[in-house]
Amino acid sequence: MDISPARATPPRFSEALDQVRRARLRPGLHLTRHDSPARLAPHEVSFAAGVGDPASPDRPLAIGRFILLHDPARPEPWGGDFRVVTYLRAGVEPDVAAEEMFSHVAWEWLLESLEARGARHSGAGGTATRSFSQGFGSLSRDAQTTELELRASWTPQGPDMRRHLEAWGDVVCACAGLPPAGLAAAHDR
Repeated sequence: MDISPARATPPRFSEALDQVRRARLRPGLHLTRHDSPARLAPHEVSFAAGVGDPASPDRPLAIGRFILLHDPARPEPWGGDFRVVTYLRAGVEPDVAAEEMFSHVAWEWLLESLEARGARHSGAGGTATRSFSQGFGSLSRDAQTTELELRASWTPQGPDMRRHLEAWGDVVCACAGLPPAGLAAAHDR
């Protein structure tokens, strides 16, 4: 995947891009370069990701965005010259979404994944939203849906952005219902 910057970049951002290129993502997680949203920083790279449903390839189990921002001016709210901004959305079972603690669990998955991958960071913040949707009238044939949406950002400590992308990829896979890396799902046995 080409993640070459569109214009000249500072050496620290070039080093971060080299690290991102080296990321090893789990099988089943598909990552593509994506246009960055409105300029959030002088230097940025954005990716879209998805985990497909083997039973219905056109319907993803989880989707997300990973945006790496770099501002040599070190904006005070960031507490550094890099910031990672992420988003993910995944369908979940209604009984799981109904659990009051599920939002907390999803947030903990992110923090634990960052720790497990050695992705040192500070200033983590975000929201976890559970939503329930039911169609009515001409949309009454639409099945009830329940989803988790996790928005998060943090300031990486050090230039190894590979670990941050890998950790986020693990969370997308977890929210899609994939077993932890190295374990087989019960239906695969």
